[in-house]
Amino acid sequence: MMKTWHLGDDRQSLVLASRENRLPEVIYWGPALPDGEALEPLAAAAIMDVTGGMVDENAPISLSPEASWTFPGQTGLTVRDAEGAVLRPNFVFHSEEQSGNQITLTYADVECGLTIIFDLSFTTETSLLRLQTRLQSKNDIIVDWLAAPVLPAPAHTNEMIEFSGRWCSEFQTRRLPFAPGARVRDNRTGRTDHAHFPGLIVCSKATSNTAGEAYAFHYGWSGGHKMVAEELADGRRQVQFGHATSSMAKGKSFETAPLYATFSDSGFNGTAIRFQRHVRTQIVRDARMPRPVHYNCWEAIYFDHKLDDLKSIADRAAELGAERFVLDDGWFGRRDDDTTSLGDWTIDPRKYPNGLTPLIDHVSSLGLEFGIWYEPEMINEDSDLYRTHPEWILGSKDQTRGRQQLVLDMARQDVRDYLFEQMSAVLGAHKIGYVKWDHNRVLPIVDAAQTDGVYELFDRLRVAFPHIEFESCSSGGGRIDFGILERTQRVWLSDSNDALERQRIQHDAALFLPASVTGSHVGPRHCHTSGRVIGMSLRAWTAAQRHMGFEMDPRELTPQEAETLMAVTQWWKANRDWLMSADILRLDAVDPAVIAEIQVAEDGQKFAAFAALTRPSDQILPYPVRLTGLDPQAFYKISLANRDEAHHLSRGAPLLKSQDISVSGQYLMSHGLTLPWRFPETIWVIEGQKVSS
Repeated sequence: MMKTWHLGDDRQSLVLASRENRLPEVIYWGPALPDGEALEPLAAAAIMDVTGGMVDENAPISLSPEASWTFPGQTGLTVRDAEGAVLRPNFVFHSEEQSGNQITLTYADVECGLTIIFDLSFTTETSLLRLQTRLQSKNDIIVDWLAAPVLPAPAHTNEMIEFSGRWCSEFQTRRLPFAPGARVRDNRTGRTDHAHFPGLIVCSKATSNTAGEAYAFHYGWSGGHKMVAEELADGRRQVQFGHATSSMAKGKSFETAPLYATFSDSGFNGTAIRFQRHVRTQIVRDARMPRPVHYNCWEAIYFDHKLDDLKSIADRAAELGAERFVLDDGWFGRRDDDTTSLGDWTIDPRKYPNGLTPLIDHVSSLGLEFGIWYEPEMINEDSDLYRTHPEWILGSKDQTRGRQQLVLDMARQDVRDYLFEQMSAVLGAHKIGYVKWDHNRVLPIVDAAQTDGVYELFDRLRVAFPHIEFESCSSGGGRIDFGILERTQRVWLSDSNDALERQRIQHDAALFLPASVTGSHVGPRHCHTSGRVIGMSLRAWTAAQRHMGFEMDPRELTPQEAETLMAVTQWWKANRDWLMSADILRLDAVDPAVIAEIQVAEDGQKFAAFAALTRPSDQILPYPVRLTGLDPQAFYKISLANRDEAHHLSRGAPLLKSQDISVSGQYLMSHGLTLPWRFPETIWVIEGQKVSS
């Protein structure tokens, strides 16, 4: 007895088969199969041989590989009864529901009292899979591991790209070979974390940004995840994602977060476009368009809030082109440093004797939206809240502190009610359009209920204040995932405003994130996190590659710096309508010192490309920069947006240094653009307009 199902479009196909009413397995995932392809023969053809030293039948890599079938690798479910005895369910088919590209498959083990449900959907607009597993029990059970629907990694792929990092250096990519055994990432920090972005790309050695096959995965959960990329002794491979180990409590109902996945035969850019478009159109709700130029006062004043200084800073920020002013940490309680007042979300009368209204009125008079900083999930011991409710903390009282603070137990309804009331009192009484929501330490224990509680508070505030836009910040990029993006409209990618660092971070984050949700700010001349001094041009153009903002004391700028910043800001404003919905394609630069990308408009009529020289090149002159994503038969008018920055040591006559050119898309993608020589830590910005096709 055989059952088969198909999800896909004209770009990819995912085919599942269930034999003898057992759990379904993916028997094909790759380029779109032709119309009329019979699925049953594919299922039969997928059966592998057995030989000496093996059991008599290969246990399938099903959507949840089962110990009861002697599966030799990581199983999809590890479960115990209430007394701790291990259960080994043997699930059989119960029911199915299918509507277009949405399938729900239900399997049950009556003896164990367990039901497992797979929700599988495919978004044709973005060619992205969304996969989720649910587990239900008649009795209380303990779930140690529940994987989202498990996918195979094809045999012809031989490498994986995983993501790690640290504070101020997020989204580091590591390209590793598949090898016998399991590569396990178990993020038990209680948040997405700088070091554990929940993504994976499976590819071959030949796959590049612009060519080759890639299978990409993202687990949309904000509370810590576990990833297993395993090669079995028989050569088969599987990829699993789920919540971090032991993050689920005893109960009768459990579910994974959604696993998003896609296949592309056009390199990493092929999968990146799918994720970027899905975030823009399916995940993020009500992102304000056009995106306003953002100003954040943190690196200008830190905790030293003085009304006259803030007004002066707002004046200058508005002159430079800002359209939103965000008041960061230090406005509440008696918050003069990071040791006090988290949890006391009332306006500090010492700093603001007349409340926030005078500052908000001034900011509004400049035509700027007003935003404010919160860190709702945290508490200081030196706070009225802690003195009143010490029992509200998560974990033991003798735990190691982080940034001088403890964590509130967000699973408690009374905690969430308190935070909602405190935040609503400020948000409801003032003209506030933006909240920067921070999260500055890892959690003392791993508990999915903590993240569920955070989601509930976010959802409640979103209903109460639908006009407010929320940003997810967690010491920068410590909580960036599709789960949090369903509740926010922007992420603070990194606390590093070092433009060189951000070039690399933005480049790698673009594998999953579009520009419209990715905050990028022009930092101070002297970078506070790296110690480097970087010129204004690179700082400004780096911010202009994403959702642009400023985060420095604008009064420090020299006239030349201000002129450059205003010019770049005006360029961004003039182009943001199409840039914020453009596809970001990473370029395969021949020179490893160059980080380059192209942003192509939705209609394909224009593009902007950015080529940053991050360090001295090994050769004397720049290699041509080859573009991608263009119409090879069309002609494009090409110009340098920052042509006036050519240095006098560029003594030759490359054409773009003096005039625009018109060339074919084929030329731009095959030969590439010859750019003028420049110093390290500079950038060329290339504009293209389609003139014929």
